[in-house]
Amino acid sequence: MQARHLLLIAIIGLTAACSSKKEVVDENLSEVELYQQAQKDLDNTDYNAATAKLKALDSRYPFGRYADQAQLELIFANYKNSEPEAAKAAAERFIRLHPQHPNVDYAYYLKGLTSFDQDRGIVARFVPLDMTRRDPGAARDSYNEFAQLTSRYPNSRYAPDAKQRMVYLRNLLAAYEINVADYYLTRQAYVAAANRGRYVVENYQGTPSVGDGLAVMTEAYQHLHLDDLAATSLETLKLNYPDNPSLKDGQFVPRHTEDDNRSWLSKATLGLIEGKAPSPPTSTRAQEDLMRKYQEDKEAMPKELFPASEGGTADEPTEPVDAPKKRSWLSYMTFGLFG
Repeated sequence: MQARHLLLIAIIGLTAACSSKKEVVDENLSEVELYQQAQKDLDNTDYNAATAKLKALDSRYPFGRYADQAQLELIFANYKNSEPEAAKAAAERFIRLHPQHPNVDYAYYLKGLTSFDQDRGIVARFVPLDMTRRDPGAARDSYNEFAQLTSRYPNSRYAPDAKQRMVYLRNLLAAYEINVADYYLTRQAYVAAANRGRYVVENYQGTPSVGDGLAVMTEAYQHLHLDDLAATSLETLKLNYPDNPSLKDGQFVPRHTEDDNRSWLSKATLGLIEGKAPSPPTSTRAQEDLMRKYQEDKEAMPKELFPASEGGTADEPTEPVDAPKKRSWLSYMTFGLFG
């Protein structure tokens, strides 16, 4: 059995094991009892039970003494229970209802943390994944949410951790742009590659990918024969990133070579439209079928119908003096277009 099949079975099994029947909460529990039991469930990492009790507490006692705390802990319980959408919804609800709450920064932090971990599901725990090649949507959301936290609450206890995660996310997003630019280079879409490289240089200063962005710009401009732009990019690369892998002994080495001579239309459409010249009419499949059918019909005709010059026994036809030039069989078959 292949490894991917085993992985699929493991995922299905773990998913089924993690899913449980809906938690039933005793309707006779008081506010204090609900909160205490929810705390006990959180301590025991029983997040399904904790979520059920916190929801019950929020709905039954919306103005009670534990209502605000229950809403905050519901965000945490959903996050730990791998329910990112529920965690985000709970965080947004708390921010909307309690914008001046002393712990609202915690809601912002958990919201960003949920997006941060959203791409790191159960598969990522067992299979090594290159995060720079995955959809960066969740990473962008996480960066923006952490940015809101650090800008609105710069003195928050969660701000230092958020800033460290923002550094990682910024490097991740920059590397993703370089991977996209590299793809464009392989497809010989040099304008798109140059634009991606310039975007990294302009918007991700301070990340390790800026040097790669300059290298992409240099290579793309060289292929486009924009010598001045290529020289400027190369000089900037040599000056600021002399150890970039694209530089060998001070000389620029392109990562991709142009292995074919595709048309500008092919490059502009990333190869979706090749733009090659059409085959001549005599070499098309329809013309070949037509010629084969003609040969079969000709061989099936009686020899008496062909003159001796064509292997038959019929008399050679005579032409009048003013007769037009003799037409070939190809001329007859193509109505005079050829021959």
